[in-house]
Amino acid sequence: MTKDNILFGVVGLLAGLIIGFMFANSVNKGALASSATPATAQTGNLPPGHPDVPPGSTAGSAGQQQTGASVPEVQAAIEKAKAEPNNFDAQVKAAEFYYQIQRFDGAIDFLKKANELQPDNYDVLVQLGNVNFDSDQYQVAEKWYEAALNKKPDQAEVRTDYGLTFMFRDKPDYDRAITEFNRALIADPNQAQALQNLIVAYTKKGDAARAKTTLEKLSKVDPSNAAISKLNEDIGKIGR
Repeated sequence: MTKDNILFGVVGLLAGLIIGFMFANSVNKGALASSATPATAQTGNLPPGHPDVPPGSTAGSAGQQQTGASVPEVQAAIEKAKAEPNNFDAQVKAAEFYYQIQRFDGAIDFLKKANELQPDNYDVLVQLGNVNFDSDQYQVAEKWYEAALNKKPDQAEVRTDYGLTFMFRDKPDYDRAITEFNRALIADPNQAQALQNLIVAYTKKGDAARAKTTLEKLSKVDPSNAAISKLNEDIGKIGR
């Protein structure tokens, strides 16, 4: 559902290559919910919905925030959400604004309220996964992604992000991440981010053969991928 990191190399692989997902992770982290105006898509590898400006940034002499809305509009949306706790659309809209300025705590609060109002809303479940991921709460994000995947198990982009929660936690579970990336590829064999992250996971485990085979697939699916040369370089370091 704000990060422009992913390490290249052993640490770089996890920040530069993987979080490439956070920049161009296909369309997993899409706009908040169908009932709300989609958030502005990121540049680079950030998924749609991730803020592309520093918190509190404004643009222009009119005080127009880079969320695309004026300060009064943002304030009005937040006040409406607080005044109308049973208004689902209002909760989602307020969460969207908080997310765009990287106020993840506020976004989570409103999204949780939206989830209480519509527990089966798939988009809200995904976005709760996104925001918690961006807050470095990977195990919490895992829970929300899992709930979303229980409803739509073949969503390759969401499953890719789900797999990343196992790679980014304090004690990475690369085997589980690999399982989820492979499941994403069953749903969509050309999912470039799943392939890229799978290469990283194999490399971290020291499995050069599988990493190289997967890199060959990525090179065919996404030959212009800027990470290919670095991925190849890191695979070559295995066993040295």
